[in-house]
Amino acid sequence: MVNMYSSSVPDHRKGVIAVIVAALLWSTGGLFIKLISLNSFQLSFFRSVFAAVIIFAILRGKAVKTNGLALLNSLFYAGVLIIFVLATKTTTAANAIFLQYTAPIFVLFLEPVFLKTRFEKINIVTIVICVLGMALFFMGDLQPGDMYGNFYALMSGVCLAFFFVGVRKNKPELKFSSIFYGNILIAVLCAPSLIGMNPLGLGDLSMVAYLGLIQIGLAYIIFTYGIAKIPAIEASLLAMIEPVLNPIWVFLGYGEQPTIYSIAGGLIIVITIVIRTVIAEKKNTGLIKDEIPLGS
Repeated sequence: MVNMYSSSVPDHRKGVIAVIVAALLWSTGGLFIKLISLNSFQLSFFRSVFAAVIIFAILRGKAVKTNGLALLNSLFYAGVLIIFVLATKTTTAANAIFLQYTAPIFVLFLEPVFLKTRFEKINIVTIVICVLGMALFFMGDLQPGDMYGNFYALMSGVCLAFFFVGVRKNKPELKFSSIFYGNILIAVLCAPSLIGMNPLGLGDLSMVAYLGLIQIGLAYIIFTYGIAKIPAIEASLLAMIEPVLNPIWVFLGYGEQPTIYSIAGGLIIVITIVIRTVIAEKKNTGLIKDEIPLGS
């Protein structure tokens, strides 16, 4: 028995470490988005240029090979990243990341329509509980910016849900091109925001380079390496490190403190999705079995 598993244990350990590293890198996004002085579209432009460069440099042919559905998925991916930056700039990082992580709830509606899966009773319970969690983000002493930011975050989650479903419906090997062309599209759409912009300072340049090269590009590639070595359910649960740590880094590095309502709502959403994912895996149906989380 020892000989049978000795060769597989290191690979599994490498996969776990890779997924954790990717989730840790993703979780730093909120802090740097807050710290960078560029507006949302300028930041998105530079980050995606750097991300596209490193993805192409490492993946080459896998990055450019595409089809119509992959290009459509790149539109949703572009929406995820741009709208998430808008949300993080407008509301608290906790609200932005937790509300984006409602994406699996929207998937529960989309999968039966586009993938012809069964809508199970447990989905109704999951949706109801998560909606209650979402409602907490819209309670308390909210400023107008918080309301807009919360809406942006939800829309980012919707785009992420469509991206998940689109990737699952398409050929697995083409998920790379959706990310690559999505970053190209973001750069094109956000390029007009550079008109009249002040020269990019060294601090902002280094931070957007980190976001593009490391937090998005390299982290995605590391995660792809890791998920090939461990079960999808394990990768999905380990990736939950991102929404948990994101607001913590922002609090430590930026001083932004989420409200008690946000913390409670975020915990409800994350815990509910974790439980739903575990139950789905046991039933061998899977919530989003073949997709991967995305750092924003």
